[in-house]
Amino acid sequence: MRTALHHATATLPHLRRGLDGPSARKAAPHLRALTQAAALAITDEDSVLAVDGASASTLSVEWLLALSRRVEDGRIHVEPKGAVRPVPDIGGAAVVAPLVIQQRRVGALVALYERDRRLRPDDTRVVGEAAALVSAQVELSLVAAQEERLTKAELHALRARISPHFIYNSLAAIASYIHSTPDTARTLLAEFADFTRYAFRGERTYVTIAEELHYVEKYLRLEQARFGDRLTVRVQVDPDVLQTVVPVLSLQPLVENAVKHGVEALAGQRTIEIVGIDHDLDVELRVCDNGPGMHPEQAASALSGAHGGIGLSNVNRRLRSTFGESYGLEIESEPARGTTVAMVVPKFRVGVRAA
Repeated sequence: MRTALHHATATLPHLRRGLDGPSARKAAPHLRALTQAAALAITDEDSVLAVDGASASTLSVEWLLALSRRVEDGRIHVEPKGAVRPVPDIGGAAVVAPLVIQQRRVGALVALYERDRRLRPDDTRVVGEAAALVSAQVELSLVAAQEERLTKAELHALRARISPHFIYNSLAAIASYIHSTPDTARTLLAEFADFTRYAFRGERTYVTIAEELHYVEKYLRLEQARFGDRLTVRVQVDPDVLQTVVPVLSLQPLVENAVKHGVEALAGQRTIEIVGIDHDLDVELRVCDNGPGMHPEQAASALSGAHGGIGLSNVNRRLRSTFGESYGLEIESEPARGTTVAMVVPKFRVGVRAA
């Protein structure tokens, strides 16, 4: 049982990359050991992806493909003893199990046995379970690829949404300093250029909190140039969380939302506070404002993306897609009491690395 578990587990990292020649060739020896076949082949709909085992190189590709098509009905097929042409170490029965992904047959697992091997019901069952293992892992790879495409599409949507209103107001604020304090105008223009390069740079999916925070502070300096003394910013982030990796543009929409709804909505002095808390295995980032607040149903609507708002819902979906359903955003808010948006992420997650 330990040996079987080892071989089953050893196929996982290869098959999770999808079903192709390289992944099939690396998985085939473990699948052959799992089924105790003399030779084993993995096919897709049009070709033999891998063959492993004794005298496997002498097997006809055309014959293997013809055999794999015996399972077009989605059921396991057993070819009786003697069906395999007599070659050294092979020549007995064959068991062919379909590889089914999202209810569509995408190939087959072909297990070939020795001439003197008496095929048992357990052999058929093990080949079927091995095929189910392959199918499940390949389907997971497709789901992961779909999630990655969705995450990238949502990031593109978020980039496209970077407020034209913000761009116009930033440039207007910069223009207002050109004659009175040109040095300030030059500094703000450099901040604006750095922030927009970061926001629209398309090749990066993940960054550290330190980097995200660096560009959020540039964004806030531009907003402070617009609001002047009306906007106070406080940043208090535990240094131990700065190297935690998060999706790019995950903190900035939270801050932009606080500016839009917490500062623009009402006159008077407003404060935005960014807090980073170390929770051992997890990190919590909180963006707080002392603006007008909202009712619980409004907070739920913001997270769902209703009424055309996509900023918070976009970040929430990307966080859950990256780290799992136990992570994401929470909103704490009451009318006239301000709003806090909390983002919780793990300190480390396999496969999530800053570029």
